[in-house]
Amino acid sequence: MTEPHAPLVPVLAVVGIGLIGGSFAAGLRRVGQVGTVLGVGRNPASLQRARELGLIDEVVTHEQAAARADVILLATPVGAMPGALKALAPVLRPGTLITDAGSTKVDVARLAQTLLGDKYLQFIPGHPIAGSEMTGPEAADPMLYHGRKVVLTPFEGTPGQDLHRLIRVWEACGGRVQLMDPAAHDRALASVSHVPHFLAAAYMAQVARSSDADARLNLAGTGFRDFTRIAAGSAEVWRDIFLSNREAVLHELDDFMSALQGLRATLEGDTDPAGLESQLEQAALARRFWGGRSGRT
Repeated sequence: MTEPHAPLVPVLAVVGIGLIGGSFAAGLRRVGQVGTVLGVGRNPASLQRARELGLIDEVVTHEQAAARADVILLATPVGAMPGALKALAPVLRPGTLITDAGSTKVDVARLAQTLLGDKYLQFIPGHPIAGSEMTGPEAADPMLYHGRKVVLTPFEGTPGQDLHRLIRVWEACGGRVQLMDPAAHDRALASVSHVPHFLAAAYMAQVARSSDADARLNLAGTGFRDFTRIAAGSAEVWRDIFLSNREAVLHELDDFMSALQGLRATLEGDTDPAGLESQLEQAALARRFWGGRSGRT
């Protein structure tokens, strides 16, 4: 009789059982690549709900997770990671691999080096490029990472076998792993993720504060829905992202303001309709090209 293969992750601990952490556990469970799933978090009600939904098997402390888990995923806001790393460090057993799902990587790598001490090479910073405006355990989706990019930013001394192991884990969830330098990651994400959220939040706030907000929102259609969708994300998570990647976000905002001022100047001058159309067409072509190349519309 053929013995069943052991899962890639016999014991997984997820710190933060919401959309990101819950989907990671559910994705591995869907393909039979995880054994026991331990849940760690600040909200007992959320952890209980995650258990009811079958996302986790047990609720444990950080210390218990460090002593038992083969892989630990930190799926918390970046601001909560120092506390988690401090709690994990003293009892982290050799061989346990830690990764994270934070949207910034330079600061997370620095935290790991500082707080894990000589165990920091057991940490491989990561960022799955997937998400939703939904939050909490109910938002967990076992297919969230299917076909999506997952960026890993290993340290120079990261053991090759550990990196390969983590790549296999993310691939089991359906992810397509890409290795990057952490600073290059943060610059790129400031442009294509962080600033878009910043702008959507600012625009949504401006509409909501207007004296005729109800009338405006009553007439809003799919364009407004699509543009503002990401503004509904977790304020705590995005606060930490903006603060941790402040320099890159500010740089991108300066570039955006320059582009906006240029387009505004074209609109102000009523003698150059062709110039306005040309700038709009350049943007339209760039968006169509990206949509065709990425398979998204």
